[in-house]
This record gives sequence, C-alpha cells and structure tokens, in this order.
Amino acid sequence: MLILVVFSILSWAVIIQRSKVLAKARKDSLTFEDRFWSGEDLNRLHQGLENRRDALTGSEQIFYVGFKEFNRLQQANPDAPESIIQGSTRAMNLALNREMESLENYIPFLGTVGSISPYIGLFGTVWGIMHSFMGLSAVKQATLQSVAPGIAEALIATAIGLFAAIPAVMAYNRLNLRLGKVEQGYVNFIDEFTTLLHRQAFSKR
Repeated sequence: MLILVVFSILSWAVIIQRSKVLAKARKDSLTFEDRFWSGEDLNRLHQGLENRRDALTGSEQIFYVGFKEFNRLQQANPDAPESIIQGSTRAMNLALNREMESLENYIPFLGTVGSISPYIGLFGTVWGIMHSFMGLSAVKQATLQSVAPGIAEALIATAIGLFAAIPAVMAYNRLNLRLGKVEQGYVNFIDEFTTLLHRQAFSKR
C-alpha cells in the first residue's frame, strides 16, 4: 500500500507542476503573438530576442529559429525562394517538436499510475483475503467477526489503488487536452508566419 501512497503523492505533484507549465506556455505564446501581430518590424523583434535566446520558449523560440534560418538562407541563395521557405518551415517544425517534448515531460507517468494502481490495489486485496482465510485454520469455529477485520483491511488496498488511479487518469486526459491546444496554437503560428515569409521571399525575386 505504501507504493500506492507514493504514486498518489507523485501524481499530484506532476498534476500541479504540469498544469502551471502548460498555463504559462499558453499565456507566454499569446503575449508574444500579440506583439508579433502588432506591426513591429520583424528584424527588430528578432534582434530583441537574440539577447535572451537561451531562455526562449514556445512561439518565441519558433519565431526566433524560423526567422534566423530564413535570413541565413536568403543571404546564401536569394534566388531560391521555395528552398528558403522549406528550410525555414523545417527549422520551425523541429523547434515545435522540441517544445512539445519539453511540455510532455512527466505526463505519461500519470497514465502509468492510472493503469497499474488498480491492479496493485487488487493484488493487495487478494493477498490480504488469502491471509485472512489462512488464519481461519487456527480457529476452531469460523465466524464473521474473526475474518471481517482482515477482509476490511484487505479492501483498503483496493480503495487506495482507486484513490491513486482516478485523479491520475482524469488529469492525464485533461493535461493531454490542454497539451493539444497548446500544440495547435504553435502549429497555427507556424502556418501564419510561413505565409508572411512566403510573401517576403517571393517579393524579392
């Protein structure tokens, strides 16, 4: 039962920590996208991010990587706009994948806890009931009073297993839903930014 208690504590720690991380990721991306669409010069915006490039996340990181690659390719081969766009988009998609890997940290643990905790609890219950009935061999007359305490204690293992599993499963589904919304926001930003880069690349032909 101790392992179920540990699982429950760790699950709640993951739930709280990942909820804060996803909320911050969503808020930071919306803040940056508001600035991005405010009409600020992209070169100036990129230069401002350069000063803290090691701390960039989310849409900021995607923009920084994509625009940096766009400028590099445009200087190297300005007469190949299609290659420029493809290279910039590829760089942004790689940045997106890294961001999602970071945001997904520890969330699979909740799925694992939700899957195995009921079985651990059930195993504890079966084990406890077996011991209760084995103890009857030392009793001349079996009564409900003699087995009830042992069975009740055994059933506690199932209750603890469910107590650990139910919040973990609910949080796992909820966090994955929020994760999907954050990812879709990044994908939409890449599509919109790619459209701007496409227009800029082909206007210089």
